[in-house]
Amino acid sequence: MQYKAVEEDADALGLHLDFTLMACRHPYGWNPGMILVCGEALIDLFVSEDPSSGALRTEAALGGSPFNVAIALSRLGLASAFYGGVSTDHFGRRLADKLAAEGVDLAYVVRSERLTTISVVATDSAGHPSYSFHGEGKADRHVETYDLLPALSDDIEAITFGSYTIAVSPVAETYLALAKREAGRRAISIDPNVRPTVTPDMNEWRRRFEAFLPYADIVKASDEDLALGYGPDADISQIVEHWHAAGPSLILLTQGPKGSTGYLRGQPPVSVPGRSVNVIDTVGAGDTFHAAVLAYLSKIGRLERSALSNLIQPELQQALEYAVTASSITCTRQGADVPTADEVQSAFTDQRPGVASLRPA
Repeated sequence: MQYKAVEEDADALGLHLDFTLMACRHPYGWNPGMILVCGEALIDLFVSEDPSSGALRTEAALGGSPFNVAIALSRLGLASAFYGGVSTDHFGRRLADKLAAEGVDLAYVVRSERLTTISVVATDSAGHPSYSFHGEGKADRHVETYDLLPALSDDIEAITFGSYTIAVSPVAETYLALAKREAGRRAISIDPNVRPTVTPDMNEWRRRFEAFLPYADIVKASDEDLALGYGPDADISQIVEHWHAAGPSLILLTQGPKGSTGYLRGQPPVSVPGRSVNVIDTVGAGDTFHAAVLAYLSKIGRLERSALSNLIQPELQQALEYAVTASSITCTRQGADVPTADEVQSAFTDQRPGVASLRPA
């Protein structure tokens, strides 16, 4: 990439950009706000087969894509809160306890006597997971419009929505009402995280997902999401153009070991390669990426609608590099064991010696 063309823009924005090291920081010591994470918290039941006896082995873990995002944000140094249905059963208590132990604010959690969703997870030889959900009628799906609080705390600077709870009733309608109400006042980020075992009708899934687009500033999706939601032969550039026209100014596409690409409206795409690591599994990698991008944008003062529209390509590339680094660390661990800010910073600066600290203030 050529950065000379944006140097004057960077000066005008009051940013210090080192174009050799791709380092950028807010000159005023940005004080990030809280990010409200909306979605499911559930139990991942990992199933494997003993190679000698053929017996099934299981291990239960606390999970859910938004649950992982909330914890990842906290570990990366940002304040986060969780807004979703959490059961009062044993699993629900464990989920709530884990969020609290990780520093996630539980003020917006909707407690329910309905049971906790269980997701059965099986991984292939490359560590890539497949999911089947036992969730009909469970707590995470039953967040009703009357559970929507009349106002959010002033310190919430952004809201994320993700996974199947944006596509199943009644919780999807509740989250959409929140997105409509808060659009323009807070940055809104969406991760479709398509789960065809929950929403097998892709026409209906697209209708529900795209209902959020007019209110979104950021969409983070995987190449697998696009293939599942729009077909394996779908043209990525056309999808990006369609999404941009609908609302969001920043679209982020993760591509597994190939890395990731960011698309700013009206600008050429920015791509960064993946990191070579010893992959244990990829559970939680996309959630880590999503949280890391939001953490980085917050750190440089860009996690706001008007600021996002002025995001420049060097900032986007740095954000992608930071997020790829964070997600690659998760891939080296069993399950969604997301890294801390110090772990990401250490790995990141190993790749880019001299890069300024990216630990959120």
